[in-house]
Amino acid sequence: MTGTTQTNEGLTGRYGLGPLAVAAAIFFIMGFVTWMNGPLISFVRVAFDLSDTSAFLVPMVFYFSYFLFSLPASFLARKLGLRGGLAVSLLLCAAGVALFGQFIAMRLYGGALSGLLVMGAGLSLMQVVINPLVSLLGPPERAAQRIAIMGVCNKCAGILAPVVLATLVMGDIGSISQRVQDATDPTARNAILTGFVHAIYAPYMTMAVILLVTAIGVAICRLPDLQAPTLQGPRESNGRIFRPHLIFGIVAMFLYVGIEVMAGDAIGTYGQGFGLPLSQTRFFTSLTLTAMLGGYVAGFVIVPRVLAQERLMELACILGGMLTITAFLTHGYVSVLCVALLGVANAMLMPTIFPIAIRGAGSWTPLASALLVMAYSGGAVIPQIYVAMKPMIGFQAMFALLVLPSYFALLIYARRYGQTGLLRLDQKP
Repeated sequence: MTGTTQTNEGLTGRYGLGPLAVAAAIFFIMGFVTWMNGPLISFVRVAFDLSDTSAFLVPMVFYFSYFLFSLPASFLARKLGLRGGLAVSLLLCAAGVALFGQFIAMRLYGGALSGLLVMGAGLSLMQVVINPLVSLLGPPERAAQRIAIMGVCNKCAGILAPVVLATLVMGDIGSISQRVQDATDPTARNAILTGFVHAIYAPYMTMAVILLVTAIGVAICRLPDLQAPTLQGPRESNGRIFRPHLIFGIVAMFLYVGIEVMAGDAIGTYGQGFGLPLSQTRFFTSLTLTAMLGGYVAGFVIVPRVLAQERLMELACILGGMLTITAFLTHGYVSVLCVALLGVANAMLMPTIFPIAIRGAGSWTPLASALLVMAYSGGAVIPQIYVAMKPMIGFQAMFALLVLPSYFALLIYARRYGQTGLLRLDQKP
């Protein structure tokens, strides 16, 4: 296989690096907020004495918010514009983070979940605005490179977030869990848990202030008003948006986010299935995100110098399938390492799915983007299936049964709707 020919326009063409730098900062913030969910699952399980199913409401509510709010976000983005949309999205995230921290400190789990819902609404608007910006901010054949840069920023924050939370808030979670189990007096147990949950208040309020300041900064900065290019042909002239590459792209995105959350957020629960201690599993999300960071860097170097972005996606699906099979056949730390290394494969998928799916959408790009962001709800559905079914099937077998077919479906999508196949479909008379 050979790579595509690079253009002389550079990474961002005539727009320069300024808008890309702003987008990179936004992706860093998104990563920090989003990837708190992995260690939060362990945190709320101890803090509220929850089952796996109840604790996994954290990612379920968070990612389900994408399904609820993405379409309204697309209409709001069209009215507010790029800069206004980003500023409002950051304000919503700040409100959601503050609500979550406040309700956690009050030990009101339902209220904390409502904070995650508001946070997800802000991120829905942010994703609807920022993903098309990055995809369109330069030559289309280098879109995967630009998204890979965003992925590096996102995953650097994602690596940092669980470490910060685990260090500042969950440093002695293992001993606290044991003390709660040993406490026979309800008053003593509540006192232990109250002290534990209060530790999360200051970090979350600090994060809310940072988001607020960033919103103000975005509101006064200058960003280009980009318009999506259109494909010439009967399908575009007929005003069709629901073409096969978008329809199946929505399905692909649903599956992709589901397996990304499985490898990132559910890895702690997966490790606990082998009897590994909480003092170690609280850091496992950072292992996956470190692998994803490596995958994004590799993608940036390889595309389009060595391989076209669509061909790299095919190889990533094959790698993901092989690692999933190996994780099923091994045990303990080796199996966990295979799950973490899925991050390498996953990092090479998102940068390609989005550009393929919105290609040729033209004036429908905001709606196409919103539909893809709605598909992030795969991160709510697939992990819930996992925690519901693993007691009957086994945590390793259930993991493989969900993840392996997803990689196969993504491989088919890459083969069918990669650039060559897509142009053939859209340009036929």
